[in-house]
Amino acid sequence: MTRKEFLKRSGMLSSSMLIFGGMDAFALGNTKISPLSVKVSPPKSEEDLFGYVIRKKGNFDLDLYRQLIGAANEFKEGDLTLGIAAKDEASRKHARQLLANTRLQDINAHSIYQDELYNLILETTEEGQRQSLENWTVGDLKEFLLAANEVDIKAIMPGLSSDVIGCVVKLMSNEELIQASQKIFNPLPNSKIGSKGYMSARVQPNSPTDNPEDIIWQVFDAWSYGVGDLVLGTNPVSSEVDSVAKIEKALFDILVTFGLEHTMSNCVLSHIDVQAEVEEQQAGTTGIWFQSLAGTDDANRTFDVTIDKMLEHMSKRNGQYGLYAETGQGADFTNGHGKGFDMVLHESRKYGFVRALKEKLGEGKTVEQQPWVHVNDVAGFIGPEVFKSKEQLVRCCLEDTLMGKLHGLCIGLDVCSTLHMDVDLEDLEWCIDEIMPANPAYLMALPTKNDPMLSYLTTSFSDHVRVREKFGYKVNDAMWDFFKRIGVIGSDNQPTVHFGDPVWVYYQYCLAKGDLRSREEIYADGKRTIVAIRERGVPIAEGYGENIWELEPQLANQVVSLYEDAKVSLWTEMPDSFVKGIPAAIPIITLSKDRKDYVYHPESGEELSKKALAQLGSLKSSWDKNVPNVQIVISDGLNARALMDQGHLDAFLKQLKQDLAVSGYQVADQNIVIRHGRVRAGYACGEVLFGEQDDTCKSILHIIGERPGSGHHNFSVYLTAAKSNTWAKKGEVDHNISRVVSGISDTALKPNLASKETVNILGQLFQKWAS
Repeated sequence: MTRKEFLKRSGMLSSSMLIFGGMDAFALGNTKISPLSVKVSPPKSEEDLFGYVIRKKGNFDLDLYRQLIGAANEFKEGDLTLGIAAKDEASRKHARQLLANTRLQDINAHSIYQDELYNLILETTEEGQRQSLENWTVGDLKEFLLAANEVDIKAIMPGLSSDVIGCVVKLMSNEELIQASQKIFNPLPNSKIGSKGYMSARVQPNSPTDNPEDIIWQVFDAWSYGVGDLVLGTNPVSSEVDSVAKIEKALFDILVTFGLEHTMSNCVLSHIDVQAEVEEQQAGTTGIWFQSLAGTDDANRTFDVTIDKMLEHMSKRNGQYGLYAETGQGADFTNGHGKGFDMVLHESRKYGFVRALKEKLGEGKTVEQQPWVHVNDVAGFIGPEVFKSKEQLVRCCLEDTLMGKLHGLCIGLDVCSTLHMDVDLEDLEWCIDEIMPANPAYLMALPTKNDPMLSYLTTSFSDHVRVREKFGYKVNDAMWDFFKRIGVIGSDNQPTVHFGDPVWVYYQYCLAKGDLRSREEIYADGKRTIVAIRERGVPIAEGYGENIWELEPQLANQVVSLYEDAKVSLWTEMPDSFVKGIPAAIPIITLSKDRKDYVYHPESGEELSKKALAQLGSLKSSWDKNVPNVQIVISDGLNARALMDQGHLDAFLKQLKQDLAVSGYQVADQNIVIRHGRVRAGYACGEVLFGEQDDTCKSILHIIGERPGSGHHNFSVYLTAAKSNTWAKKGEVDHNISRVVSGISDTALKPNLASKETVNILGQLFQKWAS
């Protein structure tokens, strides 16, 4: 069955859909992998962490200190991999007793890991308040947070370092994390977003081809359900400046047309450097600026981020909208920067970074003039190497919500899971209900739980409606008034007949634009557009089921079909017959023992086997002096079917070879094909093949199957170019210097167009390294 046939059967491409009046980029890098867990013996009476360490080691031992703090965590797979998870519940209880007895002064005096980011966090922690809390223990702080009111808690918050905040949440049960979170709110200036009893939404209108029509219609769709009051935030397929600028302009136009540009912002979640370039080209259109942030200097460099760069960017943000940051437990660890300490403390330090940037943005401004700063915790996006179960997802979200609030931040959640986690569609709904009593500021919002571009599960428009009904949450008052103004919500605050009708919102948009067409003409145009969007594999929700918070049944069935297809795709092996059909294929393998090992232990798919290294050595020798400057590598990734589907790899590879030859590149005749390969396996190939002591530029083009879930069976190309003497340094080439063309399939970014874009970007990389 072709992709198009599957999508038609699942409803994604069906023009008869009922219409009412519808990155494997994360990997473990060079993180040290340990199978060990931490056994903690019973502490002596009132013994603290440092007394225990000295009793066991004779003097202070940083490794044991890190292990004890890690052992106090609730169990997560990521901490186990790092060798800092408790061996059993007794060890966890003992570690928590030691931590509870430890003074805040001693936590601050003994950095678990010190770098410039840690220094920045301490510098922006209020010294006088910090000193006043020195003799409190972590246990004292916990009891205070549970007993005190919001005013008293906020009085001490500026004096709490990120490490202290990261330690106190370890002592709390889920119920206690909720209890504390229910008392602390940091609303955005001049709004109700982040206030008690409010639940906002980031509309996430993603398109597998960055099609503006797909994007703006998902905004109309969200607003038809009374959802979307924080930011219109698109994850771009391409981070090229021109592409980002086009989307920013389209989103900004919607806001201006409806007079909402001071009510909520737009954002394209490209790198902050790209957003700055777009702002120079078309001033005022970029809304709030986005950046993913990490908890150490080295991990931030993976995102091509430094403290100085971020502070410089913040100095340019003088309007209403400042910074939208995204974080997530495990991102540092999976990018090879675990640094021996646990994921909770890594996450807390990210919030400390955001707090410092917020302080920079607010310099010299009154309370009313403070730019908006909010952070989104993308808790479940990475995969089972961080945590696997629904219970761990809930725990992570509750920890992060409280840590963000204690840093004085407006924090929202992406309550999400990847298709290779043990969290299904029903589980995700359970997780939402367990987390919502903590009252985070906002959630993501898509037409269905399934993201058509990122291929993961998150919160749908209907989830927002259900949460509002169940928990009594409201959206920002100014936006609720807008929903009434366009007629999807009535004067009685109940849905009208236009609720769930995106064409009605489009009609209102056309009226605001001064469109002179009749209502019938506009409606006909809107319905045709929805059909075209669905033909591109992007769902549009319309109407609802038996209750207003339920998906229309046919669309609900489609989501189930895509989920089931993703599970099949994830576990499909790339057969020998397919590999042999790839022209001039050199098949090699990684250290993954099998598909299960590859999925659950990503680090095994990053390193090449001894046999593979020998095969690559032989290939290099065969080149003699005719060394190519481009080597194509092909990996199954998380979806081998993305390569195997008709018109995918075969069509792309043929076109790519032609386009590279026309552009004058010397491409290796052989194609390296990796079974169970991650992105970094491509870098490993480059190190073997191109590592020399000269400054000639060489490139790896790594074609790899993307995460399944969208139904498109997309694959990506990771483009990495570097000088030979850089390839010669093991681990030097990483994600921070790579570019990617993603979303390639016969139903998304067409292979022939993707080839043109690949060669174009490759030219930019060669030009960069030639200078």
